[in-house]
Amino acid sequence: MTALTLPVRAGERPRTGPSVPHVQLSQNSPDEVRERLKRWMTENLREAVIRPSEISEPGALAFFLDGAAPPAGAVLLPPRLNAEFAHVHADGSLHMALSEEDQRELVDKGWGERHPLYSPTVNVVMLYGPRTDGELRVAEAVIGASYRYATGHDL
Repeated sequence: MTALTLPVRAGERPRTGPSVPHVQLSQNSPDEVRERLKRWMTENLREAVIRPSEISEPGALAFFLDGAAPPAGAVLLPPRLNAEFAHVHADGSLHMALSEEDQRELVDKGWGERHPLYSPTVNVVMLYGPRTDGELRVAEAVIGASYRYATGHDL
């Protein structure tokens, strides 16, 4: 499977909350971009079931694998570690599970950060909310990598 290759994100990183709830506090997604992101996820994440997140703030749009186990070694979002693989917050940022290699690319290129409670069993990274069409394309690629990590195949 192909690892993420991302461009460097323009500008400084947004401010985020230092603890739980881990939210993005600046540089939030415009409403239109956030709605397009949610629509893209709803239309493109096959095999995913959409329902309220088991760990996020109320109103987060979450994506689960129901009836399909993730590949051996994949650790999805708590509490179950094998069902929810991504969710979108009201601010447009996302939390998701990614491979270690893709996490490094995300963080190193400035597109996101590890969750404050990150550990081997809390495999959660934040993807900053996209602000432009170009950033929306990057977000789609990162979400596709999360989907690949969770399911074992590409979109």
